Amino acid sequence: MKIGLYFGTFNPIHVGHLTIANHMAEFSELEQIWLIVTPHNPHKKKSTLLPDHHRLEMVYRATKDYPKLKPSDIEFGLPQPNYTINTLTYLQEKYPQHEFSLIMGEDNLNSLHKWKNYDQILENNSIFIYPRRTDIKAKNTLKQHPKVTIINAPIMEISSTFIRAAIKENKNIRPMLPENVWEYLDEMNFYKKR
Repeated sequence: MKIGLYFGTFNPIHVGHLTIANHMAEFSELEQIWLIVTPHNPHKKKSTLLPDHHRLEMVYRATKDYPKLKPSDIEFGLPQPNYTINTLTYLQEKYPQHEFSLIMGEDNLNSLHKWKNYDQILENNSIFIYPRRTDIKAKNTLKQHPKVTIINAPIMEISSTFIRAAIKENKNIRPMLPENVWEYLDEMNFYKKR
């Protein structure tokens, strides 16, 4: 099976994440999308994250009605901080019957050369890119790489950072979240002023 790995802290997961994941499942050669909840992204401060199990619960709630989208806690048991190459190696050993590809935004492709063992990632995995509006206009030679496929997915300008800040300011951002995720955030009183 061709599986797309969509990594994120999902702090919280929002309709932008869901739209991109579903678009990849429906409009690319990928048969299933695993939303991998990252306990600690080496490029983000851990102090801003909700506990892992809460973020996994939100991803589970957001994806439960989408049979091609699967929440994954695979990185919870791996050494931290999490590096994509380590997770890919682990998954390829654990599930040799599957073909794993990465899903990432265009902005991440621009910095892929800074990732740990990025050349090994490109050698062994396809990468599916969704467009992002970015101020970086650098010409990226990786766009022409044979393992890189640009998918004409909708451009989503919603961010988890914006959602957290808006909740803290008591703004109504309910339309930006799957309904059951909104209910969970509200019930748990997450991201509100303390």
